[in-house]
Amino acid sequence: MPTGLFQAWGGVFYLLNKIFLWASGRNIKRERKLRILAWTSYIIGLPGWDVLFVLKRNWIAFSIEAGGLPAMALGLIIAIRGQDRDPPAWLDKVARVAIVLGIGYSLYDYRGFNTISQFLEISLVTGYFIGTYLLAKKNPQGYLWFVLMNISCAALMWVQDFYWLFAQQIVSLGFVIDAYRTQRKQVSES
Repeated sequence: MPTGLFQAWGGVFYLLNKIFLWASGRNIKRERKLRILAWTSYIIGLPGWDVLFVLKRNWIAFSIEAGGLPAMALGLIIAIRGQDRDPPAWLDKVARVAIVLGIGYSLYDYRGFNTISQFLEISLVTGYFIGTYLLAKKNPQGYLWFVLMNISCAALMWVQDFYWLFAQQIVSLGFVIDAYRTQRKQVSES
């Protein structure tokens, strides 16, 4: 099955997410609108990534991406409603259950932790889940977890011959690092 369409779909929208998050930290007047665009593009790109993860039997990465939809929704809800209102508690629970299911199914499918892709998926999942959660709450430390996620995902895409997505992860990494620096500078100045 050709994967180019799914690579483009997932890659473009996830890169847009990083660009919008990066821009939101640099443009206070348009921060809310840019954060809404960031979380929306993340959600739109999700199916492209999930199809690729299923095709390559990356069950851990698939489950966290699919189960991470509530964390993405959390980011979007906070961007739309504002930080003052508490998000629904069930969003955290769904994401946590997805991690357990994904790891469990991966262990079943591969009969344990036997492949490098599983180890890359675990580090990708860790960076993704913690990073998304922290960024949804506007905590700049989330960007550091995204560095782990981007590096792990880039390595996974490389070993699975998805070179366009490897390149997208490297480009995203630059935006993530710069966004972290910008957010830290703003926090220290305030």
